Amino acid sequence: MLLHLSTWQEIEAFLQTSRTVVIPIGSNEQHGPTGLLGTDFLCPEIIAHEAQKRADLLVAPTFNIGMAQHHLGFPGSISLRPTTFIAALTDWTRSLVGHGFERLYFLNGHGGNVATIEAAFSEIYSAASFDRRSAGFALKLRNWWDLPGVMPLANRLFPTGHGAHATPSEIAVTQWAYPDAIKSANYAPQIAPNGPIREAADFRARFPDGRMGSDPGQATPEKGFQLVDQAAGELIREVEAFGNEERPG
Repeated sequence: MLLHLSTWQEIEAFLQTSRTVVIPIGSNEQHGPTGLLGTDFLCPEIIAHEAQKRADLLVAPTFNIGMAQHHLGFPGSISLRPTTFIAALTDWTRSLVGHGFERLYFLNGHGGNVATIEAAFSEIYSAASFDRRSAGFALKLRNWWDLPGVMPLANRLFPTGHGAHATPSEIAVTQWAYPDAIKSANYAPQIAPNGPIREAADFRARFPDGRMGSDPGQATPEKGFQLVDQAAGELIREVEAFGNEERPG
């Protein structure tokens, strides 16, 4: 079930049977010569949408802009400041909790978001903690590639040149979902270099085509489906366990 394609009455009815919601979250940033700018929000969205077709899950609209300041040297990349990101996450959470949701599962697609999302969780929980009361809800963050079995599968599919950014696994996921948007390019070198991540000018100088340690040319829609299939199945299991988590007291 997709929240944005539902009516308020349908969400009110859903809350009678479940208080859990999945929120895809990612970033809009460059992903090399063949990666779509939306790759990091599309991957968790694709996986979450596939999962809700198979199980009784509610998926919220995708939080599609994140912490991408080091990619701003590449046209089309969009970033939030950490303070803006935290404020927005807080408002999303307060909105959903206000309706009665008690378990908010954030499925993330961008490693650069992690530190700020965790800081946002701390800020959100602190409001209850300083008042010595229960928040009444729980927040969970999971990177899609950290779902059980996903990285082992990616390593089997791409034993070399997987890398850290513009990876063949994430490119393959988007190729499966959006076959009409598949791009091609000649990579030089075939496997991109690795290095530190700092500010935008430094990143552009170190990684001229935007890749980090990766060879996206290995991606195929068929491999993308294998990754989505594995991730969607594990997402269903994790969300069910999270929703059934025993409340203290």
